[in-house]
Amino acid sequence: MAETIRMVIAVLGNAASMSLYAAPVVTFKRVIRKKSTEEFSCIPYIIGLLNCLLFTWYGLPVVSCKWENFPIVTVNGVGIVLELSYVLIYFWFASSKGKVKVALTAIPVVLVFCIIAAVSAFAFHDSRHRKLLVGSIGLVVSVTLYGSPLVAMKKVIQTKSVEFMPLTLSLCSFFSSTLWLIYGLLIRDIFVAGPSVLGTPLSILQLVLYCRYRKGSVAEEPSKGDQEKGNSEKVDMEMGKVETNVTNHMNENS
Repeated sequence: MAETIRMVIAVLGNAASMSLYAAPVVTFKRVIRKKSTEEFSCIPYIIGLLNCLLFTWYGLPVVSCKWENFPIVTVNGVGIVLELSYVLIYFWFASSKGKVKVALTAIPVVLVFCIIAAVSAFAFHDSRHRKLLVGSIGLVVSVTLYGSPLVAMKKVIQTKSVEFMPLTLSLCSFFSSTLWLIYGLLIRDIFVAGPSVLGTPLSILQLVLYCRYRKGSVAEEPSKGDQEKGNSEKVDMEMGKVETNVTNHMNENS
């Protein structure tokens, strides 16, 4: 019975996390359509890629005991494919200066992962120490991804509008972080539950802010003239808010 509950929670957590990983698809459709990365940053996707690489490695039998963390491998495996796709698309459509920036950021990140993987595989000879090394580094990387939701929440408070924080993504973030927190506690793994200890209250705060400011957003109807003028600006905000929120629970990976 306990095993069944763990599996159900893991499956639900996977579904919620994958919806978050897929959110930037909207952003990159715009990049492909315009053939330009505009003002979007590649950093969140590169850090997200590192996060997924670390936790996929953490869940494999090389680090964990057999397939005890198989659900973590599946969700982060999908995350690797998506995040790598985002980085490659960004690189393809970036300016010459942008391409250099992507390369100078992505190559060291991949090298860092390779070093961590090599050290954990060959320098340690038991699962406990390997999990401690990879899990600790993965935990630090996951926590750094929580800076973006804080920026989004600050904008909501400043503008008194939820334009920058869609309800769907906030709900996915809440369910993802909560489910992985429960799963991590059930299997008694601090490195799985750890990121969600921060992610869950942050996602709850997002929902509270949404309830607080959603009426103001609905009430403030733009004038007809303003609608035409702000058309392109609204599209930009829509893309920016998705990019901002998606970085939240890549930790839900954990």
